[in-house]
Amino acid sequence: MFENREISWLSFNYRVLQEAKDSSNPLYERIKFLAIYSSNLDEFFRVRVAALRSLLRLKKKSINKLNFNPAELLKSIHKIVNNHQEEFGIIFNKQIIPGLKENNIFLINDEEFNAEQKTFAESYFNDKIKIYIQPILLVKKKIIPFLVNRRLYLALKLSPKKLNKKDESVKRVKHAYALVEIPTQHLPRFLELPSVNEKTYITFLDDIIRFNLDNIFAGYNIAEICAIKLTRDAELYIDDEFTGNLLAKIKKGIHKRDTGLPSRFLYDKNISKTFLNFLKESLLLENEDLVPGGRYHNFSDFFGFPNPGKSNLEFPEMSPLKHGEIEKNKNIFEAIRKEDKVLFFPYQSYDYVVKFLRTAAIDPAVTSIKVTQYRVAKDSAVIGAMIEAVKNGKEVMVFVEVKARFDEELNIQWAEEMEKAGVKVFYSFPGLKVHAKLALITRIEDGKEVKYSYFGTGNFNEKTAKIYSDIGLLTMDERLTSEAGLVFEYLSGKNTEHKFNHLLVAQFNMRKEFISMIDNEIKNANEGIEAEIILKMNSLEDNKMIKKLYEASSAGVKIFIIIRGICCLVPGIKGLSENIKVISILDRFLEHSRIYIFKNGGNEKIYASSADWMKRNLNRRIEVAFPIYDENIRKQIKDIITLQLNDNKKARIIDKENSNIYQSNGLKESIPSQTASYNYFKNYE
Repeated sequence: MFENREISWLSFNYRVLQEAKDSSNPLYERIKFLAIYSSNLDEFFRVRVAALRSLLRLKKKSINKLNFNPAELLKSIHKIVNNHQEEFGIIFNKQIIPGLKENNIFLINDEEFNAEQKTFAESYFNDKIKIYIQPILLVKKKIIPFLVNRRLYLALKLSPKKLNKKDESVKRVKHAYALVEIPTQHLPRFLELPSVNEKTYITFLDDIIRFNLDNIFAGYNIAEICAIKLTRDAELYIDDEFTGNLLAKIKKGIHKRDTGLPSRFLYDKNISKTFLNFLKESLLLENEDLVPGGRYHNFSDFFGFPNPGKSNLEFPEMSPLKHGEIEKNKNIFEAIRKEDKVLFFPYQSYDYVVKFLRTAAIDPAVTSIKVTQYRVAKDSAVIGAMIEAVKNGKEVMVFVEVKARFDEELNIQWAEEMEKAGVKVFYSFPGLKVHAKLALITRIEDGKEVKYSYFGTGNFNEKTAKIYSDIGLLTMDERLTSEAGLVFEYLSGKNTEHKFNHLLVAQFNMRKEFISMIDNEIKNANEGIEAEIILKMNSLEDNKMIKKLYEASSAGVKIFIIIRGICCLVPGIKGLSENIKVISILDRFLEHSRIYIFKNGGNEKIYASSADWMKRNLNRRIEVAFPIYDENIRKQIKDIITLQLNDNKKARIIDKENSNIYQSNGLKESIPSQTASYNYFKNYE
């Protein structure tokens, strides 16, 4: 029994919507959750829905070979999304807008402008906006405009003004139609209007344009206005990754992305039926493209919604904590020599990872640095350290995954910049993505080569490390550093045959070893030995791993799973999964770490990893799971997992109905696990 992946994802995105609805969250954080929900849904349509739509273009014989009906699934998706969008509108209009008013912040439209605000709107339009306004005429079957992917437009139905009573020309032209793009790529989406009695007034850029439409179309009356947005298929289609220049093909594919087939046409649901039909025919859209929305689209722009200095409307600051054990030492290598060090982001500062690489870049004893790159910051201190290292005579190798979705262009840009500086750059493998997060530093100590490694569950990205909950291990344990070296050998093409005894590496031993550890728990349960598995990951989708977990549950193994996103496993089914409990935690930080704990008869095996249990991660990626050997670190990981399993504030129970009911454990005190985790790490400062 498996939950459909897309339906499960929609259930996850609804949990984001729940956070927007939660009145215990500060108002501006609730607005951000609406932005996250909107951004997530946009990508879902660009990628997942577009893929389903492409299946419909297959021949019937090919569709019949699928184990699901894509047309029926698309219907279910649209039904669920429409219900969620209704709730989204209620949250925004009935909770967020009144909440803003209570704080003397008023989000108003063009019909609500006072005299001073009207003057401002006219001046701002003439001074800032007008230069970007180029109306596009719509003539059905004659002029077919190209809508830019994810851009916002106002669609207009116009009627010519009668210049005088004898003017007969208007009888010949009933209506004209036009599009006006809202230039959010040049100007902020939100504008503060002149205040009144210390009250803050904010409006959309859209409404400034709406207010000035009579100036743009001076010879016409505006009969109808509709906000629209087209989302296009964002898949990077590469016909053959195994022949020719893969990098060149990726570059070409990036430019084709913005001309992909439509996957969602959003329109204001108040549009007249005749106008909608005109737009559908004029823009060559199908019924399946049409998704009703509201007056405004691209709610992801609410990430930039202005806050007039009211800090109480946002989460109280959680400044990243210092790591006391690292701080005690002269440099980071000295700290690692004493014992392995673990970092829990964003509770503890990511600066230590940057410091690890920067120190290596300038340390005369360091001879080489090797790093994987999947997603990095736009102004990456990590890449800066690699370039600095080359300048200082180090041998630097970086494996760049140029197929990281939506980061392809940035990754190529950084790769080319590093190559110019002298970094030895290796690019993507055909048919595989390298998702492992590794760094390996070689240092000369007492005349011998010593290796230091960093293993992470998240990207080398100092920006996302402030909001993603991840784990990083700094170690010089030879069992791990030597095998990190084998991974880099594989990535550089030197040797493709390796045996790993400690690391679990997808393409080599990861799936096999995870199954072996589950089998061991089944064996122990059958022998009356306490058997337990605790899993924490972003997504659980791989059917083989789910079947193995069902088998373990049926044998009496107690299984606890913490999932952020997709969960195709269905817990709580008698005779199949009754021993499996699944929760999902959504809070201010994005849960991103992957932790795997197996009871193993009391001698627990604990791994952290870059890999989820998805078919793509286990079959089509290079991933690394690293064992945790240090007892102090093992304790910290188990303590944090316990806090999460006991979360009675932000944890939802995942069940077969996708009901997303909040977990209640009977405790009077209600502390979110993320807040509890931050308080826990204060003891390690």
